[in-house]
Amino acid sequence: MRQRVRQQAGDRCGYCRSLQKYVLGVLEIEHILPKAAGGSDQEDNLWLACRLCNSYKGVQTQAQDPVTNDTVSLFNPRHDRWRDHFIWTNQGIYVAGLTAIGRATVIALRLNNPYAVAVRQAWISAGWHPPVEL
Repeated sequence: MRQRVRQQAGDRCGYCRSLQKYVLGVLEIEHILPKAAGGSDQEDNLWLACRLCNSYKGVQTQAQDPVTNDTVSLFNPRHDRWRDHFIWTNQGIYVAGLTAIGRATVIALRLNNPYAVAVRQAWISAGWHPPVEL
């Protein structure tokens, strides 16, 4: 099952879109609905995430949209399309939310934390980033 999830995820983090071949450490299988919140180990509740995104997400399933102040569900990489909720800005250095879900997820998972920004800048220089979104 782990191999199927990894293949379905395209060997990249479902949130920040980092490819396994560019990340130090193995991408983790994460629970979209955390086990602590009643989530299961079933394949439809699992996806791939980098350690930073997975640790920032923790047990969160919702967050506040900074524009509307509404509490919304976090992005679900298994069911939502990344490009419907996010775009790359500044030539791929930053992730920006297009929707309430996107904006809330960017903040909750700290998708533009200093480490991610620095790494993306290096990846851009190497021609590895931003990824092409399908």
